[in-house]
Amino acid sequence: MEQPFQCILERARELGFIAAGFTRPGRPLFFKEFKAWLRAGMQGGMSWLENRLYLREDPSRLLEGCRTIICLAFPYPSKAPSTPEGYTVSRYAQPFEEDYHRRLRRKGRELVLFLETIFEGSRSRICVDSAPLMERSFAYSAGLGFIGKNNALIVPGHGSWVYLAEILTTADIAFPAVDPLKPRCGTCSRCIEACPTGALEAPNRINASRCLSYLSIEYKGEIPPEYGEKMGRCFFGCDRCQEVCPFNEGGVSGIPSLPPIREWLEMTEKAFQARFGPSALSRVSLSKLKRNIQVLTRRKNLGHNNGDGL
Repeated sequence: MEQPFQCILERARELGFIAAGFTRPGRPLFFKEFKAWLRAGMQGGMSWLENRLYLREDPSRLLEGCRTIICLAFPYPSKAPSTPEGYTVSRYAQPFEEDYHRRLRRKGRELVLFLETIFEGSRSRICVDSAPLMERSFAYSAGLGFIGKNNALIVPGHGSWVYLAEILTTADIAFPAVDPLKPRCGTCSRCIEACPTGALEAPNRINASRCLSYLSIEYKGEIPPEYGEKMGRCFFGCDRCQEVCPFNEGGVSGIPSLPPIREWLEMTEKAFQARFGPSALSRVSLSKLKRNIQVLTRRKNLGHNNGDGL
C-alpha cells in the first residue's frame, strides 16, 4: 500500500509538476547568506526584499501550525517567444498563456483538495513567487535539484526552465529524509562568462543592480546606456545565464509569436491589456516595455540599415 507522501507525489505528477518533494519549516538554508547579500546592497532598488525578514527566517509564521512544506517545480518552454524581427522576451513570461501565478495556484488548489482527503481538517497555504519565502532554498532542501552558479534551481534531467511553488500545510506528512543534491557545475563557468553586464560577479553572487532582468522589469528609471548596449535583442528580462547552461536545452532559438516591433511601439494600453493582460508579461507597464524597446532600437539604429522597417 502506498504511503501518503507517495500518493501526494503521484498526484503532483498528474497535475504536470516535473519535480516534487517535502521539507520542514524552519530557518532556510542560505538565510545567513541572503542577509549578507542584503547588507552588501546587492538588491538594487528592490527594497521590499528587506521587509519581513522574520517571515523569511521562519515560514511557519506564514501559516500557524505549519508542519510540512511541499515543494513543486513546473516546466515552461525552453524556446523564447520572438517577434518576426527576432526580438524576444524571457521564456517564463509566456505572453499567450495565463499568468503562471494563477495557473500554479489553481494546480496547487487541486493538490490541496487531494491532501485534505488524506489529512482531514488540515489547513494549507499556496505560495507562488509572492510570499516572503526563500523558494529555491526550500526546493533544494526538498531534493528537487541543486543550485547552479547562476543561482537558478537546476532539476536533473530537465534544467532550470521551471516555475517554483510551495504548499505550506498543517498536515504532518511523514516522508523519507533526503540529502540536498550536491552542485554539479564542477569547473564550468559558462553562466558567469555569458552575463553581459558582469552582474554575476562570482559563483552564486549576483549584483541585481546590474542584472538585465532587474533593469528591464523592476527598475523604474532610464536604463543606463552602458547597460542598454548589453541587452541584445531581449526587451523583457534576460535568459543569457540559463541559455548557456549545459543542463538546459533550447539554446537561443526563438518561436516567432510576438507582434512586430513597430506594433509594440504603436500599441495602446487598452490593446496591450486586451492582448497580454492575463499573462505574466503584464507585470510591467506597456510604457516600460516601450522604454526597453526604444533602448534596443536606438542602439541598433533600426530602419536605417537592417530592414526591420521602423
